Amino acid sequence: MKIKLLDCTLRDGGYYNNWDFNEDLVTDYLSAIADSGTDYIELGLRRFSSDSFLGASAFTTHQYLDRLNLPAGPEYGVMIDAKTILSAVSDKFSHEAAVDTLFKDRKDEHISLVRVAAHFDELKDTPRMLHRLKEKGYKVGLNIMQSSLRSSDELSNATKEISRSNSVDVLYFADSLGSMDIRDVERVFEAIRKEWNGEIGFHSHNNMGQALENVNKAIEIGASWIDGTISGMGRGAGNAETEYLLANPYLQKDPSSTYKIFNLVSNHFAEMKKKCGWGPSLEYFYGAKFGIHPTYIQELCADKELDKNLIFNIIEDIGKTASPHKFTKQTLDLSKSSLSQKSLVIKGKKVPKFMKNIDVLLIAQTNASLQYKEAIKDYISAKKPIVISINQPNKIIDIPYDYVAISHNQKYRSDHESYLNSNSLKYIAPEGLFELDDKSLISSIKFNYGISISNDNFEMLGDHCIIPYRLTLAYAIAFCIEANASQIYLAGFEGYEDGNPKQKIMQNLLHILTKKDISLCSLTPTKYSIKEKSIFDLL
Repeated sequence: MKIKLLDCTLRDGGYYNNWDFNEDLVTDYLSAIADSGTDYIELGLRRFSSDSFLGASAFTTHQYLDRLNLPAGPEYGVMIDAKTILSAVSDKFSHEAAVDTLFKDRKDEHISLVRVAAHFDELKDTPRMLHRLKEKGYKVGLNIMQSSLRSSDELSNATKEISRSNSVDVLYFADSLGSMDIRDVERVFEAIRKEWNGEIGFHSHNNMGQALENVNKAIEIGASWIDGTISGMGRGAGNAETEYLLANPYLQKDPSSTYKIFNLVSNHFAEMKKKCGWGPSLEYFYGAKFGIHPTYIQELCADKELDKNLIFNIIEDIGKTASPHKFTKQTLDLSKSSLSQKSLVIKGKKVPKFMKNIDVLLIAQTNASLQYKEAIKDYISAKKPIVISINQPNKIIDIPYDYVAISHNQKYRSDHESYLNSNSLKYIAPEGLFELDDKSLISSIKFNYGISISNDNFEMLGDHCIIPYRLTLAYAIAFCIEANASQIYLAGFEGYEDGNPKQKIMQNLLHILTKKDISLCSLTPTKYSIKEKSIFDLL
């Protein structure tokens, strides 16, 4: 039995760089993979429009493929998520119309293979799209995602229906959560084989460091299609490494034809791996143990503001949710901040108007505040504003604060010891968010102001605010407005480099505030689009 190797670096690897691979890398990649004897190359996804920037391999359009020099040898393909088609279908737009919009007939395309990735509950809705792709002349693959979560009977029954469609050439089972071991591989394979006589493929993930072992098991028991990626680049901990698979005796490849692969790794992927950080780790291992979608772990590991000591607490919290295998941004944010999913609103007490006719100065704990520390002290002495620290004050930035604003207990956990040793400080905080963490903090909360998170929303409701992001600055601004502050000044909010997601979040917040006619003024240099004055101007 010939084992077919499919490399899906440009598709699965795109979860780390938004599918934006540079042209030199793509050219070198295609040449190296073609020379290695790899049977199929998946060039990316195909999809409808996106509301954010994604690179060429997120769409893999006809126009983009026209520009590529596709070497002879391997066959080429793309993947499409079943939800891409299903979400486009309406009374006036059929499954067939959606497929026709995205795909020309095979004879007019550079690709010969289309794989459809479907969650188990989407399988029943795939026959029409699969049949249409087959009519258009493609070799069709169907990938069952998160297959290990389903019983053998569920898998066999679903496979029986797929067989009846007569539209699938290769049926894949995917270890989407990276949690499978060789026993799981064998169980899922046998459940599929019971009702499926065609070719079976296996797509591994390496969250538990078992991708290659699982691949070998899949081949031993009869899988004839195997996926890999260069250096294992793929969602979460990544995949089985194509360069290792090429050396696998089961695949019967010529080792002498793979030298370009090693150059490709050293010239392009080694540095990218350091930057993006895919690969097995303790975080991915425990995430797989809890059955957690790998995007949760990927997001947690990429969050530079997050104390890494808290990641395992958060993984455990996510693992206790109703559907840890389904990624949602809301679940991630709620688990970070421990806002109860049963009560998204943490209410407090009505804020008194004690800031009337008084300016307020909000100070970030940053290098910029340290740089201008003496000037900030002079400003406070001359102008007499109410001074609020955004999160726990840095001991090096020894500025006299009236209050400290804290708005999420993930940050509280991170600075736990500092809070406990700061009995002289008075806090503005949503008391209900902290009562399970440390009751000694409660006595230091001067103003119990509540909080709720809602996208693109900024409202003050007397006893709590609704803010668009889990940002203490947004929380503090809402509190100051409730307290009837005259003017809100900022110090130390220098901003981030262009392209940093935190810069984009802050700019979005400021845009929302502008629409609400909420005016801010920075007294120190800032990259944000807000009014500026000088901290040295004491007149």
